[in-house]
Amino acid sequence: MTNYFEHHVFFCLNQREDGAACCMDKGAGAAFDHMKARVKKLNLNGKGKVRVNRAGCFDRCGEGPLLVIYPQAVWYTFVDNEDIDEIIESHLQNGKVVERLVVT
Repeated sequence: MTNYFEHHVFFCLNQREDGAACCMDKGAGAAFDHMKARVKKLNLNGKGKVRVNRAGCFDRCGEGPLLVIYPQAVWYTFVDNEDIDEIIESHLQNGKVVERLVVT
């Protein structure tokens, strides 16, 4: 069976109403927008390529912000757009995991 996308990226974009820690409070929304725009600009999006999607809570709030890339199931944290750019270049374009950003 062939995957429709080579890489499927999910960002936790959950906003907790109770004031508890959540990925949206740690910049996940802006990082999602940045990755989505960058992937499109680099023409990496579409069938057989990369899909960047919103997701609800990953139930790992204290470790965030988080994104996960399938089918490899690599979980990443990030601080800024430079981290997102590194994930795009290293993982999505070159197939190399960014070890320093991996959450186990």
